[in-house]
Amino acid sequence: MAKGGGRGWAGPAAIVLVLFGLFAIGSGGDGNWRDILAGGNNPPPREFPVLEPSRPIRMAVPSLDIRAPVHSVGLADDGSIAVPALHRHNQAGWYDGGPTPGQFGPAIIVGHADTRDGPSVFHDLADIEPGAIVEVTRRDRVVAVFEVNSVEHFGKDELPIEQVYGDYVRPGLRLITCGGEWLGDGIGYADNIVVFASLVEVRDT
Repeated sequence: MAKGGGRGWAGPAAIVLVLFGLFAIGSGGDGNWRDILAGGNNPPPREFPVLEPSRPIRMAVPSLDIRAPVHSVGLADDGSIAVPALHRHNQAGWYDGGPTPGQFGPAIIVGHADTRDGPSVFHDLADIEPGAIVEVTRRDRVVAVFEVNSVEHFGKDELPIEQVYGDYVRPGLRLITCGGEWLGDGIGYADNIVVFASLVEVRDT
């Protein structure tokens, strides 16, 4: 059964992960989301790990048995963050217009929950618990270790832009997928699931 849907695996319209709205960041009144995604703020210094830029290549969530390659994604035509192509539905996509994992600001990693053929990389993301560890391996062979702070569900038209994309106080991570009730083809899932996590450790591979 599709998560929260009760109608079997999502049909062709949902295979695009219903990103038309579900990951859309253009609605809402929290400021200019394009500026927020660009990360124009200068963060204050803090006593925790901060890394130089290096793109992610794989990630792991041990508590959910998630281990997946990570590739870059950009923006879709409608201004939302794009998702991995269907043939890569078991991979995660890092938004390459924002920080890399370990830099100041929220690195954004998105993924499919399911397709018509079954579960995808973030199928169980809603089950993650605060305190869980997310490990992101970067191209520079450094592993950025994040601790989950919270897991939030937002209606697809109610995503708080500043909270999700605009926090440059410290290095953070957002894992995003769709979830909640399945509303049918052409609409998709009702919610975004957003995992908020903070960098707590760095180590070499």
